[in-house]
Amino acid sequence: MSLAVPQSRQNATPAGAGPPELTDDQKHEVREAFDLFDSDKDGRLDYHEVKVAMRALGIEAKKAEVLKWLKDYDKSGRQVLEFDDFMRIVAEKILARDPIDELRKAFTLFDTDKKGKISLRDLRRVAKEVGETLDDDELAAMIEEFDVNGDGEIDEQEFLSIMTDDY
Repeated sequence: MSLAVPQSRQNATPAGAGPPELTDDQKHEVREAFDLFDSDKDGRLDYHEVKVAMRALGIEAKKAEVLKWLKDYDKSGRQVLEFDDFMRIVAEKILARDPIDELRKAFTLFDTDKKGKISLRDLRRVAKEVGETLDDDELAAMIEEFDVNGDGEIDEQEFLSIMTDDY
């Protein structure tokens, strides 16, 4: 699942117009995660289901944080979250994200050897992992198009420029 923060920081609203909201696609992904991890299909997530659903949405939540949500939001005392409360928590987390930090995390998914650059080999691996069938010429052309410094690889700054349409 990819709950990327949309480009415009993301549905920001003018002052006084109410809080920013998730996009319809993001809301749909949250609903899918909730339904998927509601293992007993009771319309509620318990502690473990919340942890797994959050992780699937790209949100790392500490134990104490999840326990606090369960205490704060669950009025029944059963230590569960209903969908509306889960959506509210996820929305707060997603809308608080820094898009540049999220892109830096994405860069590390390509740069697994931590050399600070995405090579043809890295791009080939990621393409294969996501099921794209691109040959080396196509992948090399992608690198060449965005390789500003001409070293044959994409560094973090070049990656950020690509991802923020700043190239």
